[in-house]
Order: sequence, then C-alpha cells, then structure tokens
Amino acid sequence: MPSPNPSRLREGDVRADFPGLTPGWHYLDTAATAQKPQAVIDATVKAMGRDYATVHRGVYARSADMTLAYEAARRRIAGFVGASEEQVTFVRGATEAINLVAYSHPRKGRVLLSVLEHHSNIVPWQLAGWQVDVCPLTADGCIDLDAAEKILTPDHNMVAFAHVSNVLGSPLDVARAAEIAHRVGAELLIDGCQAVPRLPVDVAALGCDYYVFSGHKLYGPTGVGVLWSDKLDALPPWQGGGSMIDRVTFAKTTYAPAPTRFEAGTPAIIEALGLAAAVDYVDAIGIDAIHAHEVALVATLREALARKNSITLYGPENSAGIVSFSMAGVHPHDIGTILDESGVAIRAGHHCAQPLMEHLGVPATARASFGVYSNDDDVTALIDGLARVERIFG
Repeated sequence: MPSPNPSRLREGDVRADFPGLTPGWHYLDTAATAQKPQAVIDATVKAMGRDYATVHRGVYARSADMTLAYEAARRRIAGFVGASEEQVTFVRGATEAINLVAYSHPRKGRVLLSVLEHHSNIVPWQLAGWQVDVCPLTADGCIDLDAAEKILTPDHNMVAFAHVSNVLGSPLDVARAAEIAHRVGAELLIDGCQAVPRLPVDVAALGCDYYVFSGHKLYGPTGVGVLWSDKLDALPPWQGGGSMIDRVTFAKTTYAPAPTRFEAGTPAIIEALGLAAAVDYVDAIGIDAIHAHEVALVATLREALARKNSITLYGPENSAGIVSFSMAGVHPHDIGTILDESGVAIRAGHHCAQPLMEHLGVPATARASFGVYSNDDDVTALIDGLARVERIFG
C-alpha cells in the first residue's frame, strides 16, 4: 500500500493525472462518474493487452499469472474497506450487488428504505417481492434515525440506506443505523457508492451486514463493483453458469463457496485490475486528504450560492462532496445547458431519485459534485456561469 501524499492536493498537480480533464473544462459531475487517472488507464491497457488471459481455468502460465493478479486485486480492494478477500464479491456495480442481496436473501419480508435513496436501492427490493417501508428525512435532508428507530419492528428483515446521498450529500451515521437495525433482528445494507471515493470506510467498524459500491465512482472502470458481506455463506447463488459451480450433473448441481458462487461466467478481469489501480491511486493521496479537500470546496460553493437570492440550496451544511440547488424561474436543464456553453459540466435532473424530488417539491435539481481533481477554479467557473444564467433569464 503506497504512503499517502496529501501535499499533492495542496500543490494542485493532481489534475495532470487525468487526461479527460482538458484545458478550460470544469468537470463537476463526479457523483455520476469519476474521471480516470492515467494510472488506471495504463493498468487496464496492460491487462487487456500484454498480460491478457482468462482466469481460474487455464493451466498455462499466463492464465495462472492473470488469476493471481485478479485475486490480488480482490485482496487489495477488500483491504481498502477493511475487509478480507473471502468477503468480497465482484459484481457489475452497486446496482447488481443490491439486486443480488434482494433476490438471494432467504428471508424476504419487510425492508426499510429512506426518502433519499437512489432508484437502485428501491426498485430491486420491489421487484424481488419485499414489502417496502419508508423512513423520513430530517429538516436538513439527512435520514432520520430517530424516526427509523420508531418505525422498525421485528417484522423487518432488512434496512437499506445510502451512506452518502447522491443528491444531497447527506452523510449517515452507519454505526447507529446498524445498532438500530440489529436491535429488532434486521440486517443492514449500505449503499456506499458516494462514500467510498471520499470518506474513510471500515466495514467492520461500521457494523453493517452488506456494503456495496461501484468502481467507476472510485476513479476506476465501469462494469465492476463490489459486494462486501461477512454473511455471504448464508446466501444461495443468484445466477448460474461457469465458475460458480462445484460439480454439475443433470440430476443435481453443487456450488462453490462464497464469493465464487456469486461470480458466474467469465468475470470482469480487466475492470477488477483497473479498480485495484484506482484504489492504489486514492491511497497514494490519502482518503482523509481527499475528504478534507472536498469539504473545503463544498463550504466555498455553498457560501457563494447562499449569497444569491435566486438560489435554493438543498441538503445539510456538512454534505459530502455534493451540492444540489435550484434557481428561481429556471429549469435545471436550462442551467446545465448554459453552463455547458461556459465549459462547466454539472448534472441536472432527478438524479435517479424521483421520490426525493417529490419530497423536495421540485421536478429536478442542479447538482455540482467534486472529486480529487476539483479545485477553486471550478467553483469560480460555476459561479460565473450561474451569473450568466441569471442575466439570460433576468
């Protein structure tokens, strides 16, 4: 594991690591997907080219070497969140991970979600036949754990909350949520997509039962994600095919132990190695430094937006890396289009969180989200671009 070097953020030379950040372009949509550092691009090219072979099947040397590299990537990513390798399953993304738990869980029953959940943490539970209850939010847009404590009963088998809201940036006290869930015999699944790239995560310390995240938001490739759990052995297979079996006959099939039983087919080899490289990159800077860097940018942006009478801010003051807002009389899509003309890329829409939009009383919001490469120039460009929006619609 590389030694953290937070001075790189202070010195402002991180942007040079990201070839997608072309001069004059201000990327403020990291919550949707992060730009990729050259180290990740190089790792995937190497894996796809000179080192490429399948894993777990070949007896020839390159296949054996790639198998070792693939499993080393699993260990590396597991260590990043304080886990052991046998607790980590590679999936296509957090969406697949939640579907896996929702469909495979042997005790389907009542699940408690919150108003701010991403659709990926709502629809799978509905499709899998769970009965959904909804936890309200506090006035500043955080999951109301006091309310959750009152709602939960022994009839609940699962609680599924976002660690950080993809719209509001609201952080969750996961340890308290785990204690509340476990008190009634429920398990806790945490959607960590927005947390893992910007907050220190130790799954053992958090006390949850399942933790999921996607690679592409952690500066890694698309098409790979992680399901962590220390309860995988209790879940039956979800998808069938090669790799996940022990022995197959037409009369009966037996399955490999976890996590292999959940990785049917040829896995995302290249993507897993790319995600391991992304973890190396983040660790080389230091997750604490990244968090502090984004906290400062959020504070600067929220302070600037709060001075504008036309702007409504959403979410708590301590939002993690994400700032959502609306402008009186202007649809967020128009804001996004005009900002794009000024070289500023934000997200505008319902952010795959339509129940939250209904709660906020708006059809959509504009969202600026930061990454390790974001800086004060991005904030200035956004504020200048919003002034142009005001002039156009004024």
